[in-house]
Amino acid sequence: MWSLSSAISCLLVVVGVGLATTLWLEGWWTWPAIALTVALAVANTLLVPQWRYLVHRWEATDTAVYTQRGWWSRERRIAPMSRVQTVDFTQGPLARLLGLATVTVTTASAAGPLQIDGLETDVALGLVDDLTRKADLVEGDAT
Repeated sequence: MWSLSSAISCLLVVVGVGLATTLWLEGWWTWPAIALTVALAVANTLLVPQWRYLVHRWEATDTAVYTQRGWWSRERRIAPMSRVQTVDFTQGPLARLLGLATVTVTTASAAGPLQIDGLETDVALGLVDDLTRKADLVEGDAT
């Protein structure tokens, strides 16, 4: 999903740069600019999804949800079950096409929700049910 999403975004950027340089900003640097944009787009499409795969992690236990994400700087978050307020399942068009989904765990944290991207649909639905049950068992009001 990350590879395809990156490829689509890069294709739009390459087309935009190509149109801008040939229609409005024509000069000696038109073709070098297009070539550089294509090279960066190819590198982005090939490297960034692999990098994300190596870094992104998640785990759900009886007591907490753990996530790790980030490219240049890493972010590790832990959401205790007592703080879980909602557990959401979402699928965009591309994710649905690939049979993937995102699970979002909303807590009472100012840092915002935890997101687990790129899960197989069955795994995501099972995780939503599992986290909902576990959060329901914890005493407290999740605030």
